[in-house]
Amino acid sequence: MRVVLSGGGTGGHIYPALAIARECEKHYPSCAFLYIGTERGLESKLVREEGIPFESIEITGFRRKLSVENVKTVLRFLKGVSRAKQLLRDFKPDVVIGTGGYVCGPVVYAAAKLGIPTIIHEQNVIPGLTNKFLSRYVNTVAVSFAESTPYFTKAKHVLFSGNPRATAVVEANRERGFASLGLPQDSPIVLVVGGSRGAKAINDAMVRMVPMLKRLPNVHFVYVTGQHYYEHTRKEVLKSSDGVRNHLHVLPYISNMPEVLAATTLAISRAGASSLAELTALGIPSILIPSPNVTNNHQEANARSLEQAGAAVMMTEKQLTAELLFGQIEQLLKNDGHRETMRDRSRALGQPDAAMRVVSEIERLAGK
Repeated sequence: MRVVLSGGGTGGHIYPALAIARECEKHYPSCAFLYIGTERGLESKLVREEGIPFESIEITGFRRKLSVENVKTVLRFLKGVSRAKQLLRDFKPDVVIGTGGYVCGPVVYAAAKLGIPTIIHEQNVIPGLTNKFLSRYVNTVAVSFAESTPYFTKAKHVLFSGNPRATAVVEANRERGFASLGLPQDSPIVLVVGGSRGAKAINDAMVRMVPMLKRLPNVHFVYVTGQHYYEHTRKEVLKSSDGVRNHLHVLPYISNMPEVLAATTLAISRAGASSLAELTALGIPSILIPSPNVTNNHQEANARSLEQAGAAVMMTEKQLTAELLFGQIEQLLKNDGHRETMRDRSRALGQPDAAMRVVSEIERLAGK
């Protein structure tokens, strides 16, 4: 089996692709991969760290307003298609998979024009421009949320697969999560994380919330600030953390997030698709604060999907205050029954076999 993967920009597009690759390897140990991305995106680092061969093309995203830059983007797209066709002819894949981000546009389009079986995966409830464009050319559109299906009326086939990232985290070891934080087993943990790059609004609320933590003396709060905000946030937290420092852990980044999540009692998080796939795969109750700075406000749609299912509480960034956030945390930690119901409903939304569903579709399209 020979598989080309493409997707990039953020971890939300890259981690599902890597999860598909790892699931393919379980069934086809001699499977060969090629990942096509950009040098500027996070994929150039993450994919190479995973030991998957990587090639790059130059491409930028379309702006939503008419501009000269969009003309340049069209020219880059055409050049990217030409470059992608050459890479595909050389590699001779059985199937090409795009997991979102503008880089997969020319790659998947080129594959479709060459007659190579193609799949795109949409992580969010509201699809991005690239996947909506590609949906009319590919063999299969795989979606993480059933609510996405009506957006793909021109697709040949829509598959509700779930997010492959769920498969990668479902067996995470909670004991290692506690150990990595240096905490006793079964300590109550509230994990606060604003995404891989951090979120200023959440960090500001965290800082103002520190004096309130004394009201929950047995709970450990793990604050993940993001590298960019770490030094400033840590200094601000130290000013008001007397008496709670043993239960307050401020970190710039967590490399073993699935294991830490497996040990978590309650998560406060953005509502990116991969984050929600992790939360639901493990059945973690959550308070979701969607980022307003994303295309089509898609994180709010993601969060509402979990809220309506009773798996999470949603709070918009405009509503966010330290008092309101801590009040929600306190209420959920003191109501075991409600939290257990959220846990069950979160787990019911999880798709731990998501990567296998995509691999089965690869097998079907490739005639394996």
